[in-house]
Amino acid sequence: MKNLISTLNEFYPLSKESLEQLNSIFVEKKYKKKDKIASFGEVPTNFFVLKSGIVRSYVTDEKGKEFIRALYVPLRAVGAFSSLITKKPTETVYDCLTDCTLLVGDFKKYKQFAKTNIELANLYNVILERLFVRMEKRIFELSLLDAKQRYLKLKRYIPEIETLIPQYHIASYLNVTPVQLSRIRKELYK
Repeated sequence: MKNLISTLNEFYPLSKESLEQLNSIFVEKKYKKKDKIASFGEVPTNFFVLKSGIVRSYVTDEKGKEFIRALYVPLRAVGAFSSLITKKPTETVYDCLTDCTLLVGDFKKYKQFAKTNIELANLYNVILERLFVRMEKRIFELSLLDAKQRYLKLKRYIPEIETLIPQYHIASYLNVTPVQLSRIRKELYK
């Protein structure tokens, strides 16, 4: 929790009282590789903060092909946020690509605290703004960057990505085939 507090204080400082309230809604939990933290069709009640490991979010088409929407690394907020907000079933699956440690937060309790605690309400707004900006950047990347540029950007974000998760997951995240990814890597590492 200490790392989370210092991260939160970087973009929105919280008082001791607010930190105590925030701490009261979280439970640390360990997940194994391939464990799901949110499944298609469920209405989630929790959000997560990733302490260690890598989590992905993905959707599946009618043929069963998976498309990775996002990769999450430590100290990122993770979860089916649109489903939490709308209280409707999620269309996205969130699962662990490696063994993970997550802080599991009770969303309903957080929202209750935010009704009376302006700091937690403002923190919620800041987090939503950051999530929106991150989503907008991802759309930009998929729309305007070529596959090589997306790969290089991913390598800057997670330098050791190739040693952490399978190549086909990297390819899916980049919206390319594994063969295309192999060609990109070969060209770059000549």
